[in-house]
Amino acid sequence: MRHPLALLPLLFAAATASAHVTLETPQAEAGSTYKGVLRVGHGCAGSPTTALKLIVPAGVQKLKPMPKAGWQLAVQKQKLAQPYDYYGEQVTEDVSEVSWSGGDLPDAFYDEFVFRARLPKTPGETLYFKVEQRCAKGETRWVDIPAAGQDAHDLPTPAATLKLVAPGDAHRH
Repeated sequence: MRHPLALLPLLFAAATASAHVTLETPQAEAGSTYKGVLRVGHGCAGSPTTALKLIVPAGVQKLKPMPKAGWQLAVQKQKLAQPYDYYGEQVTEDVSEVSWSGGDLPDAFYDEFVFRARLPKTPGETLYFKVEQRCAKGETRWVDIPAAGQDAHDLPTPAATLKLVAPGDAHRH
């Protein structure tokens, strides 16, 4: 019979593997309107989360964050190199960052931060939503993007990923 302490490395590995900031729904139809739910599973080395900044990937349009009780919401926009049409409206600038701050999410709990957006029309593409997590003590930048052929699970601080699938394929996978 194994000594109970011998299992600690396995438990630690399982906890860290699922401890990233992730998207609840990791795939969506290309060109669709997507409800993104960022899941924050822990603080920074035991310290509570006090702010979260989402960096919006190129091609994601008309992102709207959901306000969160007890947190201040800020949106930063950027001028677009290539304007686009959105139901007859010529869009020349769009959301590039969203920040939720001033909250207090203890390390022992998890929470969700929600937004919606229109996705690019390119099936097969993977979008990387970079997230900066600030805590009472320290921060974690979930910004690593895998190289070609590399598994994102092998990265210490991977960005949240969203795989774009062909219309009609989202429910088959």
